[in-house]
Amino acid sequence: MSTTSFDEGRLMQVLVAPIVSEKATMAAEKSNAVLFKVLRDATKPEIKAAVEMMFKVKVDAVAVLNQKGKTKRFGKTVGRRDHVRKAYVTLAAGQELNFGGEGV
Repeated sequence: MSTTSFDEGRLMQVLVAPIVSEKATMAAEKSNAVLFKVLRDATKPEIKAAVEMMFKVKVDAVAVLNQKGKTKRFGKTVGRRDHVRKAYVTLAAGQELNFGGEGV
C-alpha cells in the first residue's frame, strides 16, 4: 500500500478543515489523534498521504465516519445541514500537530 502514488493536486484538496472542539481536544490528549473534515469520497490511504505530505508527520492509523446532516427549521421552511465525513488521524508516538500557530 505504501507504493501507491497519489496525485498531489488531489491530496491538497482531500483535507477540507481541521475540527477543533472539546471532543477533538480530548481525542488529541488521550490517543494523539487529530480530527479533520475531509471530502465525501476521500479514502483512508488518501487521507494518510495528505496528512503526511502537508504536515510532515508520521501517521499511524486513520478512522473515518460519515455524519448525516441534521434536519433543521429555518423559520417556516425545513432545511437540512450538509453531510460531513470526518477523519480521526492517529499520529505516531512522538509526533505532534499544532494548529495554534505559535512556535514550539
